[in-house]
Amino acid sequence: MDNQELVAQLVANARQALAEFEHYTQEQVDACVNAVLDAFGAHAEELAREAVEETRLGDLAAKIEKNAGSPDGIHHALDGKKSVGIIGYDEENKLALVAKPKGIMCSVAPCTNPNVTAIFNAAYALKGRNVLIVAPHPRAKKSTLHTVQIMNDALAALGAPKNLLQCIEEPSIECTQLLMQASDVIIATGGAAMVRSAYSSGHPAFGVGPGNVQTIIDKGFNYKEAAEQIVAGRSYDNGLICAGNQSAIYPAADEAEFLAAMKEAGAYYVSDDETVQKFRTALFPDGRHINSKLVGQYPKDIADAAGVEIPEWTRIILLKVDKANAGAKDALCAEKMCPVTIAIAVDSFEEGVAVAKANLLYEGAGHSAVVHTYDDKKAEYAGVELPVSRLLVNQPGIFAANPALANGLNPTSTLGCGSWGNNSISENLTYEHLINISRIAWIKQ
Repeated sequence: MDNQELVAQLVANARQALAEFEHYTQEQVDACVNAVLDAFGAHAEELAREAVEETRLGDLAAKIEKNAGSPDGIHHALDGKKSVGIIGYDEENKLALVAKPKGIMCSVAPCTNPNVTAIFNAAYALKGRNVLIVAPHPRAKKSTLHTVQIMNDALAALGAPKNLLQCIEEPSIECTQLLMQASDVIIATGGAAMVRSAYSSGHPAFGVGPGNVQTIIDKGFNYKEAAEQIVAGRSYDNGLICAGNQSAIYPAADEAEFLAAMKEAGAYYVSDDETVQKFRTALFPDGRHINSKLVGQYPKDIADAAGVEIPEWTRIILLKVDKANAGAKDALCAEKMCPVTIAIAVDSFEEGVAVAKANLLYEGAGHSAVVHTYDDKKAEYAGVELPVSRLLVNQPGIFAANPALANGLNPTSTLGCGSWGNNSISENLTYEHLINISRIAWIKQ
């Protein structure tokens, strides 16, 4: 069977499942969603081990934590939410809102997060009575397929329609492109080229943009607290999370105190130009694009590639960058999908915002940023000035996806970056983006 025949069969299966599933009640839909969440959670550690073994990316403990915690976040996000039939009324405008499925969803899944991408997209698609076909990354095909099989087994036990969830077993670029062209809606969680392909497919698409989360620390903030959160956000899963902290923009007047706090939290600081250059060359061999061999690796692996010895206690590598070189003047100001971040000293909070903006406009505009401040007005100033869809206040960058249910953002694996990132949404993807809403309109009196 060639790729065209394969995709045609997958889509035919999906159409049949969709025809059955769209007649499900809210209670039946919620039962399906809960079944896949519970099944995924029961296999969280197993799937994490498979993902690390297959992809050789990231940190096992972090992946286990992500897999185990994601179902709870999704349960919280969906509990009590209506997605079938009449879901609400606008009494003032005399409108009734009716939810209807969008159809066949194509989920382009990355190798960096093969398990959680599948569970988030499956749960949100099913909540809207849609069907989902997953196109895995070739590097994570076994782990992604197993994730879908586990969810399908749970649905089968409920007697749900067959083929609500499907997965390409032998993925390829051609097969994924054909699937995107044949689906009704695309959720593209992957590299920039794949996201562009999704938007050119002729169908509605939800994509993501590169992350380059800038972190600004206000003078007088608790530097120990900020350092612990920055190191936690940058080291998590060996830096694979797109919302991990990519910089520490701190008050120059308190440099010694701040850097001491970073060291205590596990950051190895490199300030001399020669050594920084070794890391710059290892990370960006051509001066612009990240060395794929270092993505998702441990600090020691990165240091070895740079020919530099670092202490065993190192959780992240912290490289000095001059504020005058913010943005396109220094490749280190771009996204680094590994436990490496940059340290930039500034003379004021406002200057810190300007530096962060320059870095974001170089790469990562539309994604997220972090401020550590006790002054709400400064947080609002940064939120107005920075080209980001999410500004986190006094949190690790990874909370942009709200994995710990610590803020009001939707838990998700797809962080929309708005027009800055060439995306259709500037918020966290959830089931509401995957339903059509009809409006019944009466005459207003």
